[in-house]
Amino acid sequence: MTCQSPPLRLVRRADFIACSRGRRVNSAAFVLQERRRDDSGAPRFGFTVTKKTGGAVERNRMRRRLREAVRLGAADAARPGSDYVLVLNRAALDRPFETLIVDLTDAIRRAAKAQERSVARSSS
Repeated sequence: MTCQSPPLRLVRRADFIACSRGRRVNSAAFVLQERRRDDSGAPRFGFTVTKKTGGAVERNRMRRRLREAVRLGAADAARPGSDYVLVLNRAALDRPFETLIVDLTDAIRRAAKAQERSVARSSS
């Protein structure tokens, strides 16, 4: 079994805010926000969990589960030159892990399709 390196992380508040103005894709356990950067660097991921979703232990567990889902499956589906923010909700705790991975890759693909449609509309 090969050990995959963790994907790059968003850490600056300005990047999170810029991503919140991008495309949104809803899922059962999270909302995916995507923003295209002006470079072709590796995709970056950020995680947001509000205090109303639970205590610190639960919020950290949600973050760890999604971070691992990104590492295992979604980092390959992500487009270079994109920033992604996952706004987690309470369902991220109870959802089966394999389902989280499928939801995440599906959300990334839907965000890419939305980007392609908007580019096609603006060019015609």
